[in-house]
Amino acid sequence: MDDPPRCAWDFSFVGIDGQPLPLARYRGSALLIVNTASKCGFTPQYKGLEAVYETYLERGLTVLGVPCDDFGGQEPGDSEEILQFCESTYRVRFPLTEKVKVKGEGAHPFYRWAARSFGPWAKPRWNFHKYLIAPDGRLADWFSTVTKPTSPRFIKGIEAVLPR
Repeated sequence: MDDPPRCAWDFSFVGIDGQPLPLARYRGSALLIVNTASKCGFTPQYKGLEAVYETYLERGLTVLGVPCDDFGGQEPGDSEEILQFCESTYRVRFPLTEKVKVKGEGAHPFYRWAARSFGPWAKPRWNFHKYLIAPDGRLADWFSTVTKPTSPRFIKGIEAVLPR
């Protein structure tokens, strides 16, 4: 029987390029995991997320965009279309995964684990839900869709988990 996951580094996604994307590659860094969508009222958050990524990358933060189509069919494209949209519209440079489910029975294992770890209030209820992972792989905090990447609470949370 497999051991249950103990931290975020126990999970893996597939990158938008089709290559394996184990979260363990970010061990020792802070990681912000955000479920994204291209046709959502919150899609402009890509701009703020990219700004956060650029500001904190050298201090040890990576933003990971996780496209999903779970909320209102707002991510209808395939990987190539999603990547083209993100790069051309918002100049996104942070890594993206392939499209996954983030809720329900078919949710990606990371999202099932995060929901169990933080409880039902911390589940994604819409696009642009954010999970903050500390350098040791523990879930440090979560932020709802309406929390802008420029909000003081959000920035304070990021700064609290940056590697020393």
